[in-house]
Amino acid sequence: MNYLRPVLLLSLAVAAYAGEVKIIVNSSVNVESISATELKGIFLATSTSLDGSHVVPVLEKGGPAHEAFLKEYIGKTDAALQTYYRSLVFTGKASMPKMLAADEEVVAYVAKTKGAIGYVGAATNAEGVKTLEVK
Repeated sequence: MNYLRPVLLLSLAVAAYAGEVKIIVNSSVNVESISATELKGIFLATSTSLDGSHVVPVLEKGGPAHEAFLKEYIGKTDAALQTYYRSLVFTGKASMPKMLAADEEVVAYVAKTKGAIGYVGAATNAEGVKTLEVK
């Protein structure tokens, strides 16, 4: 049973961080909350609108917020998500989403880009954007 302890602790740590990710949108998006299903659809390019507002996802290139977001809401690893996007691009169904290096870059991009939606760590200053509640 002791061999399960490290796995359990790691799982709890990732789950705890997942609650530390916040979803942000440009102020042009007229919603206050989003369902986990809607969020997944937007980031997997199966949906491009949220309550009538056109939305464009922005991703982080890596890091704890990115990993927690993928695990909690998308259900794919970073490598699997990249492969998924490449297949969409190859078949002409979508283009690669904007990818930024840090939380602060995501906040700045979302603030200035109409319809942009992204995610950042909960401790990140998200001034200039709206934070959505995930239901």
